[in-house]
Formats: sequence, structure tokens, C-alpha cells
Amino acid sequence: MSQAKPVLRVVDLQVSYYTEAGRALALDRASLELYPGEKLGMVGESGCGKSTMALAMMRMIKPPGRIEGGQVFIDDVDLMTLPEPKMRKARLSLISYIPQGAMNSLNPVLRIEAQMRDAIKEHLPTMRDAEVQARIYEALESVELRREVARMYPHELSGGMKQRVCIAIGILLGPKVIIADEPTSALDVVTQRQVMETLDRVQKQLGAAMILIGHDMGLMAQFVDKVAVMYAGKFTEISPVRDIFTNPLHPYARALIESLPTLNNKGVFKGIPGLAPSLINRPPGCTFHPRCPEAMEICKSVPPALIHRWDGRQVACYLYDHDGRRADEPAAVSAR
Repeated sequence: MSQAKPVLRVVDLQVSYYTEAGRALALDRASLELYPGEKLGMVGESGCGKSTMALAMMRMIKPPGRIEGGQVFIDDVDLMTLPEPKMRKARLSLISYIPQGAMNSLNPVLRIEAQMRDAIKEHLPTMRDAEVQARIYEALESVELRREVARMYPHELSGGMKQRVCIAIGILLGPKVIIADEPTSALDVVTQRQVMETLDRVQKQLGAAMILIGHDMGLMAQFVDKVAVMYAGKFTEISPVRDIFTNPLHPYARALIESLPTLNNKGVFKGIPGLAPSLINRPPGCTFHPRCPEAMEICKSVPPALIHRWDGRQVACYLYDHDGRRADEPAAVSAR
């Protein structure tokens, strides 16, 4: 991106869940940057920490979970240091979260209008009723919903309409960062496309940065600028979306891409051998090494750092040196 300064900086964010079985390290010093107008897709197997990271950025981790360290900057404001009243104001105005499963996130006994009004009044208590009403209608129309939807209850709406209401609530106060947690889950493919086009359009209108969490690599390929691959609470690779599909760097990212069906291998399903590790009894070193076909001795004892390559991509793997050059890669390539 051309902007010199990121709108979002996450630095060494760490989250643990304390259970009877022990401490589960769900997010292990995760870091990333996002620029205004940029869309990042966050992918990985279930339980790898994607939603935990989103909730931690919003400071919405509930017990037995605990944010144990790290910083989340929006411009120059560190959300982790804000007092709770100011953090409540930051939600929706600086950073908004569109939750997974819209049908579970809307209050079933309140009209849509009431829920949107509550969100506005919490942040702008002196705004006049006429202005509040106008903002509600504007938000609904921006996601292609009629004004009459404001007077309806959630059960009167289809799944796609509910998801658009959640998007409308998420953009009510013009946030700088939007997090969409699997916004198309449980929707049919036509509605998925409509919801994603709505998200894409409102994000561009606001000029906001967006994090899209999901499993659908097809959706990622169509809608995001870059992809962050997460495994066991760590980022293994962060690359432009085209690069990750044509030349994935990390063995786990490569295995994810190879598991996708293509026109050339119809009916052939290729999975990733082994199971995701326990977050309570994590393997030493690189957490992917028990499943990695290219694991070396060092992988079994020392966790790799996320290194920045000359081409702007990031990878955490000992197949690459400190400059991000693969051992079998020509030296001239790294000097580009």
C-alpha cells in the first residue's frame, strides 16, 4: 500500500485460557499491520486463534480467557491501555466487530431500530432524535435494506438480511478498522456473494481497513488484498493474496492451498496429515513440525520468528534465512 503509516498495528498480542486441564496458549505474541483501505484475510484451521485475536483486539475476551500482553494501536491510540469507559467508546467508533452468526448476535425481543439507536446513543448521547433516525436509515440503505427493516424484529428477517443489519450496526459510527468474523457462515452461496459485495462496498466508502476471518479461500481470493495464515496461535505467513495462491512460502500455507479442489483434480481430496496441536500441551519449537514434510532438527526445539522478506512478504520458517531467502533460491532473486 502507498500510505506511509498503518492505521492498525498489533504488537505481540498474547491470550491464554485457564482451564482445569491447564493453561491453553490461544494467541502467542501475534503481530500485524494494516493500512487504510486495505483488506486482510485471516485463515487457518478451526481453533487456531483467529476469533480469539479479533476478540482480543476489541478487549472482549471473557474468563477463563485473559489478555496477557501486547499492544493494539489504531493510529496512535493503544486500545490495551484505555480505561474501560473509553474502550467502550472506541468500539464502533474506532474499531468494530461483525460477529459470526448474525442470528445469535441480535436481541430477539428488540426491533432493529432500537438496537441501532442504543449503539448510537452510547457514543453520542447528545445527538438529536431526528439525527439518530437519519443515521439509522442511512446505515440500513448503505447495506441495501429498506427503511421499513428498522421497525422489524430479527425473526422477521432472512439470514442474509440479519447479516446486513450487523454490518449496518458495525459501520454506524464510521470506524477505521472493521473486523468481520466469518460473515457468510450458514448462508447460501448467492447470499454469501451479496453479503461480501455489501461489505466490500461499505468498507471502500468509509476508507476503513478490514480484517476478514474465514475458511473459504475462494472468498479470500476474490475480496482481500493480503492473507495472514495462522496456526496454533501464531502467524506462519502474511502475503499478498495472489502470491499466496501462486507461490505459498510456508509448508502449512502450501498444504492449505494444495487441499483446495481444482478443475484439474476433480474428485480428489488432499488433506493435511496429522492433527492440530493441543494448545495446552504444545509441541516445542515450531508447532507445525510434527505435520511438516520439510521439518529439520532445529524446528523441533526453537520456534521460528516471523521474518520480513525483501518482497514485502512475511514467513516464520527455517527454510528461509534471516533475509527471507530460501536456501535453494538463487542469490540474485533476493536482491530485487
